[in-house]
Amino acid sequence: MQDLLQAAFQAGLLTNADVGLACRAVRAAADFDLLLPLHINLLAITVADKPEVMSPLYGALRDARRSPDSIVIEVGEPYSRANRARLARGLKTLRNNGFRIALDCVGEGDVPLGLLTSAAPDFIKLDREIVRTLPDDAARCALVRSLVHLGEYTGGQVVAEGVETEAQLTFLRKLGVGHAQGNMLAPPQRRPAVNARIAPEAVTETGEIRRNAGPRVTDFLHPATTLPEHATSEEVREVLASQPTVTGVVLVDDEGRPKWSVDRNRFLLAVTGPYGHALHAKREAARLADKPHIIGTESSALDLLDVVAHANRERTNDDLIVVDHNERCMGVVRVADVVRGVAELKVEQAAALSPLTRLPGSDALSKEVERRIEIGEIFAVSWLDVDSFKQVNDTVGFAAGDDLIREIGHDLAELANAFPGVQVGHVGGDDFLILAGLDETVPLSARLLDKPYTAEGRHITLSLATLICAAGSVGSYREVSRLLAPVKEHAKSLAGSSWVMGRPGSERRDVLRGVAQRAVS
Repeated sequence: MQDLLQAAFQAGLLTNADVGLACRAVRAAADFDLLLPLHINLLAITVADKPEVMSPLYGALRDARRSPDSIVIEVGEPYSRANRARLARGLKTLRNNGFRIALDCVGEGDVPLGLLTSAAPDFIKLDREIVRTLPDDAARCALVRSLVHLGEYTGGQVVAEGVETEAQLTFLRKLGVGHAQGNMLAPPQRRPAVNARIAPEAVTETGEIRRNAGPRVTDFLHPATTLPEHATSEEVREVLASQPTVTGVVLVDDEGRPKWSVDRNRFLLAVTGPYGHALHAKREAARLADKPHIIGTESSALDLLDVVAHANRERTNDDLIVVDHNERCMGVVRVADVVRGVAELKVEQAAALSPLTRLPGSDALSKEVERRIEIGEIFAVSWLDVDSFKQVNDTVGFAAGDDLIREIGHDLAELANAFPGVQVGHVGGDDFLILAGLDETVPLSARLLDKPYTAEGRHITLSLATLICAAGSVGSYREVSRLLAPVKEHAKSLAGSSWVMGRPGSERRDVLRGVAQRAVS
């Protein structure tokens, strides 16, 4: 293939050859009568060429009876040889004509960073060289996380190429990558035997502390089986008969927008009953279909369940159709998958919560600290505890002590809601951890320490120790814990509610609250 393209380049026919190969791919796929989206490759310089160079591709689509919305154009390097303005126009034209866009070779290729945002690709294809070094290369782990985060804003999904091992697959899932390809999942072949995707984690590595709405619907996405909106019942029946795992068929218009949803069970019940075939076979399947349940790519799993909850009872198990910003069908989500995923999420979350404060424990906080370290984020970790808590229990009783811990836990949860970048946890007894950005640490700590706490009329003071962690200054959660211990000891040596701040690698500690010395409790 590379030799052919090289020869075409030398002859000045590179874009013509590139489009010709894409046309052959479309026609070859037609031999298999596949209903899944077809991915074809085009060079960036081809997309940036004059519009008429694409004419043979549209002809091949007509011959194969495929619509552009069933095609994903994978744009490949070199990008640097393509005129940026013409490339942007070419991508816009393809998208306006219904094609979905993927940017290939991201990470090792020469994809301009601006193109990842301006083109808003449907798929961001992570180069296999990036995948090969995971999970050992912390910088590349941070790159993958940033691409996943970018996709949450642009609507794009990250696809990992070249997955060869179970360890790579598992780590990609932890990083938030939802799709993968490679020899471990399925070897290259002319006709795909399986549809491979990474199953969603029930709980992310951060313990899902911040994603209260649960995972996105795209985490559960399956390819949609589509037919034109005027397809006959016999055509639908043939598809369902040949694909026993398909739960329904989406009838779409010429633009790929879903118009009708055909549920497998209700449809087959109608056409296989007495006189069913004679009554319905030659007539439009839309007569036996329902208006589709539609949800956008930005929706969460809980948004989906809300849609289902308001549906008619007989349709609560129907597939939901996921559409892009142009209302074109991207795939379907099965309600049972979402219910199972959300249930597992809630069970895992509940098991990790403190029974007294309902705050996450040390496991969730340690994973979040490790995540922030990996991506090189500057953050603050604060360790909070109650001064002389044993004396509180000994003098006013453990029930009053429990009430105090619940009150502090409630206040921390309120502060976490007020500051979006903050995460809090109850790590045992009267000890709490707070993770925050630098801008959030001071106002949060001030509000916490300004509040007077009492237990059965007894005045209570708090000690707060904060470690400011710059990028590369700490290597693990265990190291953070070790470095916080002497800072906490310093804070507890001060009278009244105290606050001491330290930094890794420095003996200096800034006393922000508390002045007079007292015995360490």
